[in-house]
Amino acid sequence: VQLVESGGGLVQPGGSLRVSCAASGFAFRIWVMKWFRQVPGKGLEWVSNINTGGSDTQYADSVKGRFTISRDNAKNTLYLQMNSLKPEDTAMYYCAAGGSWWGTDYAYRGQGTQVTVSS
Repeated sequence: VQLVESGGGLVQPGGSLRVSCAASGFAFRIWVMKWFRQVPGKGLEWVSNINTGGSDTQYADSVKGRFTISRDNAKNTLYLQMNSLKPEDTAMYYCAAGGSWWGTDYAYRGQGTQVTVSS
């Protein structure tokens, strides 16, 4: 199982960024997928969920209305479109596979991609 995030970088407040997660080694299309983020010295924060077909999503209140999770099962890829970024969105962003729909558990997690929001 491999989850590889990409697309992170430095963006100004109010800007946009899309991070991706390429999955391999498992049946991506039948797994719930999640995004988490973490700031140094703090715990892992759940950001968003998407169901297997992409028709149902959940978001943390802190990102609702600004972030959009999506997936392309043909490409085994998960996305997180981030708009109206704020400095407090600065974190390492991780994609994860599996776990319960209403929980923050997961079976596999990638190595992360850094997102920095700063002027």
